[in-house]
Amino acid sequence: MTTRHTLQLAALPFAFGFQVASTALVIIDMQRDFVEPGGFGETLGNDVSQLARIVPTCQVVLHAWRAAGGVVVHTREGHLGDLSDCPPAKLNRGQPTLRIGDVGPMGRILIRGEPGHQIIAELAPLAGEIIIDKPGKGAFYATSLHTMLQQAGITHLIVMGVTTEVCVQSTLREANDRGYDCLLLTDCTNSYFPQFKAAALAMVHAQGGIVGWTAASGGLLALL
Repeated sequence: MTTRHTLQLAALPFAFGFQVASTALVIIDMQRDFVEPGGFGETLGNDVSQLARIVPTCQVVLHAWRAAGGVVVHTREGHLGDLSDCPPAKLNRGQPTLRIGDVGPMGRILIRGEPGHQIIAELAPLAGEIIIDKPGKGAFYATSLHTMLQQAGITHLIVMGVTTEVCVQSTLREANDRGYDCLLLTDCTNSYFPQFKAAALAMVHAQGGIVGWTAASGGLLALL
């Protein structure tokens, strides 16, 4: 496949046109702290199996994108050990059994370098792939992602990961404001709350694609 050839993917609200060479696959926060038992997601009282369900599909897409020669970006939400980059408005929110920085089954919760902070083994980054450590929900806030994408000539993003209505949607909106055309893969994202995922997907492609496009992964795999 020629990476400079423009591909047309059936999507909502209309076809998503992209070239592999100028498109990055962005995988949002597929970390042990969110996806596996014993992490931050479970301390909030959530059923983490909801997120684990998308792992096989994400894995297929990731392997296909790598085979096509596309740029891959992995993001990880987490904080410095002294929590200097974690504002009280985030640290004190909710009613978890363990808060950010507390010691849990996979080390300190949402702290960079701890076992729980790492991306799950099924989607582990390869050498040379971009890894963005972010302190907030969006992948562009307080990170070098925009600069790195510009340097790589990236204009389009294909996004997957968790959770749909929080870090994924925040990243899509940040990307849209920076001029990127974004497609969210509907079967490669999930929420602890199915109704939140459904609402977030509708928001993305509403009003003629005000934030971006949505499509299932099957069409993308067929093109690749």
